[in-house]
Amino acid sequence: MSVAQPRPLWASAALILGTIAAGLALRMVPLGLPEPLIKHGGSALWALMIFWLVSTAFSRWPHLQSALVAIGIAFAVELFQLYHAPLLDAFRLTRLGALLLGRVFSTLDLIAYALAISIGAYTDRWFRSAHW
Repeated sequence: MSVAQPRPLWASAALILGTIAAGLALRMVPLGLPEPLIKHGGSALWALMIFWLVSTAFSRWPHLQSALVAIGIAFAVELFQLYHAPLLDAFRLTRLGALLLGRVFSTLDLIAYALAISIGAYTDRWFRSAHW
C-alpha cells in the first residue's frame, strides 16, 4: 500500500463542511425529492463525512485503510441502532441524536455507506495524485 499524500488542511475543512452542509440541506430543506432519496442520500453523505474525517485525522494512511476504517465506523453506528436503552432512545429522538446516530436500522444504509465511502476514497485518491 502506498502512503497517501496529505490533503491541505483547507481542502479537508472544505470537504468536511461542504458534505455536512449538503447532508443537512438534503434532510432539512424541502427540495421535493422522494423520501428514499432523502433518507439514503443523507445517510450516504453522513458516511462520506466520516471518510473525510478519518482521512484527515490519519492523513498519511493509504486510501484503502482510511476507507475501511470509515466503513467500520459507519457500519458500527448503524448496527448500534439495533441496541435500545431508554436514555439512548430518548437521545435518538432529538434532531442531533437522529443526525449523529440515526433512529432505525437499515441494510440499505449499509449499502449507501459502502458506496459513498468507496466513491469518496476513489475521488480523493485521484484528486490527490493529480493536484496536490
